[in-house]
Amino acid sequence: MKPEGKGGAKKERVEIDFSKVKVEPLFEEEVDFDTFSKSDFRAVKIKSCEEVKKSDKLLKFVLNDGSGEDRVILSGIKKYYDPSELVGKTAIAIVNLPPRKMMGEYSNGMLISAVNEYDGEEMLNLLLVDDRIPAGAKLY
Repeated sequence: MKPEGKGGAKKERVEIDFSKVKVEPLFEEEVDFDTFSKSDFRAVKIKSCEEVKKSDKLLKFVLNDGSGEDRVILSGIKKYYDPSELVGKTAIAIVNLPPRKMMGEYSNGMLISAVNEYDGEEMLNLLLVDDRIPAGAKLY
């Protein structure tokens, strides 16, 4: 059985054979604290999620980031998740990246995912956190 990730978040929990997991090596270059502290990571609530028309990769997320205004982020995780399974979940995003135009729409940030290889196949898991964490909570 494959671990969660391929085809979306699965209802059933499967055991992972960690001998088949391959991760990218850690960066050797260090980042100073001042550089790191400029990154604004926030908990975001997924208000809606839909496939981007004419894209094989993108999902469009409308997020509550605690600011009082909706934030739109496009993410290339379509092959891993069914959009309807993500609505109502709490994820982590970096919110101070410059807007980036993708498939004619602007993405205002990036959702954080964990990526690895499992038994020769790329796996991706969107970082989802406890729903008790409020929208806009800052990560340190």
